[in-house]
Amino acid sequence: MWKIRSQPSRVAPASRPQGVVGQAKHRLFSPFQRFPPRHLWVQGGLLAGVGVLLGLSLAPAPTGWMAWGAIAPLWTSTVAVPTRKQAAFLGGCWGIGYHGAALFWLFGLHPLTWLGMPWVASLTVTTLAWGVATLWGACLPMVWAASLRWIGPALGNFSRIAIGTALWCGLEWLWSLSPLWWTDIANSQSPHNTSILHLSQLSGPIAITLALASVNGAVAEAWLSRQRKFLGVAIALCLAFHGLGWKLAQAPLASQPAERLSIGMIQGNIPTRFKLSSAGIDQSIETYRQGYETLAAQKVDAVLLPEGALPWLWGQSFGQERALVAAVRAAKVPLWAGTFVPKGEGYTQSLLSLGASGEVLSQYDKAKLVPLGEYLPFESVLAPILRRLSPLRMGMVAGSSHQVFETPFGRAIVGICYDSVFPELFRAQAAAGGQFILSIANNDPYSDRMMAQHHALDVMRAIESDRWLVRVTNTGLSATIDPRGRTLWKSAIDEHVTHVAAIERRRTQTLYVRFGNWMLPAIVFGSIGIAWKMRIDA
Repeated sequence: MWKIRSQPSRVAPASRPQGVVGQAKHRLFSPFQRFPPRHLWVQGGLLAGVGVLLGLSLAPAPTGWMAWGAIAPLWTSTVAVPTRKQAAFLGGCWGIGYHGAALFWLFGLHPLTWLGMPWVASLTVTTLAWGVATLWGACLPMVWAASLRWIGPALGNFSRIAIGTALWCGLEWLWSLSPLWWTDIANSQSPHNTSILHLSQLSGPIAITLALASVNGAVAEAWLSRQRKFLGVAIALCLAFHGLGWKLAQAPLASQPAERLSIGMIQGNIPTRFKLSSAGIDQSIETYRQGYETLAAQKVDAVLLPEGALPWLWGQSFGQERALVAAVRAAKVPLWAGTFVPKGEGYTQSLLSLGASGEVLSQYDKAKLVPLGEYLPFESVLAPILRRLSPLRMGMVAGSSHQVFETPFGRAIVGICYDSVFPELFRAQAAAGGQFILSIANNDPYSDRMMAQHHALDVMRAIESDRWLVRVTNTGLSATIDPRGRTLWKSAIDEHVTHVAAIERRRTQTLYVRFGNWMLPAIVFGSIGIAWKMRIDA
């Protein structure tokens, strides 16, 4: 390990102790070093416990501070174990603990007996969904740990911090391109740590991940080397990132009366298991028609309905549509309605913009569909198996990742439920001229924990794009969020609610909106440059 040797050695390379493993006995320490390799399962269990604690720190818990040290135990163990396979095993244990705890709300799907599914089959499908999501998320720290164990021993302490941070950031970006994603570590800071969340205005969530991973790396190197300077580096980095975020959060929100909008919001609170029946359809149209008329009488500029509020294929249920369109024509207040729209042999989950005359002005189709819930990945392989367990209807079609949503008040940014996980969808719409965000979701039958995590995602989307955000859900949490990430109003869950949100249109462009995720290549190439220079200088 060339960086930390006090004097250059003239011993032939073949006889030198190689890297961290060869010198760990004398120079390096790990919190779990007391457990010999044959007790690897003990280390894995401890790391799984650390991951569980971090997973439980996500919203609504105000304990996101744990993320500033929760990766460090994995880091130290990864560097200290003898082989890459052992490192990958430890990374998997940590990842299963973190993602499994964070995604445990998926069991809210059970029981699915209302779909005609037997109780045991329902539990099987729900467990499968949770297991697949957990294991896919756990693959990320597995790959990271194996990679760091492979590269790390040849690096000095500072080089290892740079490379380890770049690896984590790059892998999170890669995983976010997959159809199955939710729990990047940046989520742990939302919605409570708004100072650090403002780093996302620079380069999206990757800027927050950079802050968390680098601080964890410095803490880990302090353990490994028993050198206090690295603890000082960790503290300095943490303070610097918070200071920069706080500075970004202090930018004033100039009020412009000409840009104000009042948006009526209706949280219908109609359970999905009932909504899809004929009685549920009748209740839906009555609930939302009455809510629309009440809000229109309050002179709002527009009314927003949640995802799937009108549970039929638009254009194929004329009785219900006529009643709603007639109400819009009478009140002459634009309506943004979540419904389903036929497309080819399938249909889309959509938000329609109805003008004052009841005509459809614009349409946004949900771009990110939920695997196993709204479509079957690898359908030719999985469909014959899952259809024996589930009456899942096929045919939902994903919308394009490059859409615009026109309204009578200018272009809006739209996200439908799972879209909120993917910041690039919102960034692209903001760059294309979107002036405010409309986020709609169902969120039934999930628990308040899932609702809080989904709300936290929308807080991040509002900050990144510097836009006001109105989120309306079927069962909660509906909310109004300002561009600084402050929740100005939030509904109760499992209640029928109408509310008027006061927002403003904005045309600003953050660095992230303008240049996208520019920080990632800078991190990767910069860390490689640092490591190469330190190796040459050693």
